[in-house]
Amino acid sequence: MLNFEEELKKFQPSLEVEEIEDAVYQEDLTDMTDILREVIEQTK
Repeated sequence: MLNFEEELKKFQPSLEVEEIEDAVYQEDLTDMTDILREVIEQTK
């Protein structure tokens, strides 16, 4: 059975859209395009 008091202690509100955008843009996210560019540069 769920202990609602314990679950409420763990609760963290979700980020608002603007906060999510800021969090994502602050991360250094490498995608496949970045990896391919790096491989091509190394092979030249």
